[in-house]
Amino acid sequence: MQPVRLRILIACGVLVVAGVGGWQLLPSDEESKAPITVGTTDEVTSLDPAGAYDAGSWAMYSNVYQSLLTFKANFTTPVPDAARSCKFIGMKLQTYQCELRDDLTFSNGRKITGEDVKYSFERMLAIKTDVGPQALFPTLTSVVAEGQTVTFNLSSRDATFPQKLATGAGSIVDRTQYPTRSLRAGLRVDGSGPYVLKEYQPGVRALLEPNPKYKGAITTTGGPVVIKYFKESEQLAEAWKNKDVDITHRQLPPKTVSTLDDSKGDIRLTEAASPEVRNLNLNVRPGSAMSDKAVRRAVATVLDRPKLVTGVYHGTVEPLYSLVPQGFTGHNTAFFDAYPKPDVQKAKRLLKDADVETPVKFTLGFRKDATYAAEAAELKRQLEQDGLFEVTVVQADWQEFQKAYAAGKYDAYGVGWLPDFPDSDSFTAPLVGTGNTLHNGYSSKRVDQLIASTQQYGDRGRASADFKAIQSEVAKDVPLIPLWQKKDYVLSTQSVTGSQYLSDGTGVWRLWELGWI
Repeated sequence: MQPVRLRILIACGVLVVAGVGGWQLLPSDEESKAPITVGTTDEVTSLDPAGAYDAGSWAMYSNVYQSLLTFKANFTTPVPDAARSCKFIGMKLQTYQCELRDDLTFSNGRKITGEDVKYSFERMLAIKTDVGPQALFPTLTSVVAEGQTVTFNLSSRDATFPQKLATGAGSIVDRTQYPTRSLRAGLRVDGSGPYVLKEYQPGVRALLEPNPKYKGAITTTGGPVVIKYFKESEQLAEAWKNKDVDITHRQLPPKTVSTLDDSKGDIRLTEAASPEVRNLNLNVRPGSAMSDKAVRRAVATVLDRPKLVTGVYHGTVEPLYSLVPQGFTGHNTAFFDAYPKPDVQKAKRLLKDADVETPVKFTLGFRKDATYAAEAAELKRQLEQDGLFEVTVVQADWQEFQKAYAAGKYDAYGVGWLPDFPDSDSFTAPLVGTGNTLHNGYSSKRVDQLIASTQQYGDRGRASADFKAIQSEVAKDVPLIPLWQKKDYVLSTQSVTGSQYLSDGTGVWRLWELGWI
């Protein structure tokens, strides 16, 4: 059997698949009943959807919870899932209404009503955890439930609201099982998604089995899946080498990825153009070394992305010079235009003109991982080599790291970002809007006005000029510095099919598409 390589390129909502081979083999009964094992370094911060806004948690939510809307594979327009239908009422794009299906039950057997939907949103907004998803709904003022009709009232036009409903932030929970003012304790989940969480060891393992009660957009719910969680990418690579996992997704070490050759051996490699980016976020709060705009601009002036990309990441990522990545409406190169190449003399002038003493001392936080440690070391080397900065690197486990940057404990910190939904708004409002999810203290009336302007257009192409203007403002203010945009890699054995659906640009982790060949 010849190895198969899938190359998926996602750009502007279009999926191109090339080089796909096929075969006709029937699985044995024993193999078809066995769970498929997926390995990942993404961590589940919380099983409660009001308590997390990260890739690992939302990957879980897209399987065990249900939202009113969802995304079909490779499409950017959401379709009904828990809802029968949804639509804007009137032309103002300020009232959105959904009719809930009347045949839905939670995995515990309780019937789902419009009150559960209303409760889920009001609860999420009220709890307002530091690392929760409430920042995704700044325009939501009230939710009204009348029977199976749920109406969302918005303070201003927001054409992206349906897409936000289709994310993990729109997960529907059982109002009798999830506390009103606090996150649910314990390891149980009461959802209505295509899977049921049968076993869970935080940071170690999760067993998901098909939910026989599921009703919604998915027609085939697949088979059982075991997710194995690894602290570091090197551990995931070792598990793959030892055949402890059937699939790896997010993140193998860059060096391992750069040497993969699916022309040899029993592997299938999906390589996808990804919307995932990584930014160096700068804490602009008073008291931080980065509160001075001149310091932030000097950092942006010194950084050398090509060296970071070719050295630490072995060419598996590409330099990024914009807030909005390639392939999305309004992408430009604002940071390249403002800081085209490392320029130490320009950085010195910026600091001198602002009466900033050198070296500028600051802390750089990052998640504990060998790859991110190498990234931090390279950033430290670049910033310190001419004596302008003195960098203290601090590492922490994922959950500790999240809490620390939310509390303002780092002057700078590296965070990767996957869009909540396939639209440029997912790179603007959550990252640079007032009260943003990065908790860096940045607020700009001009940027907020531009964000609101982008949200008024149902035709997203009409928002392009405003997205470009936002990026120009961000390049001037420098609350963050874009570092790179990556490709996404899913590695699987040839005995597994459907692995390409774990990475299709919609943000949904489609475990139900996996199967034995």
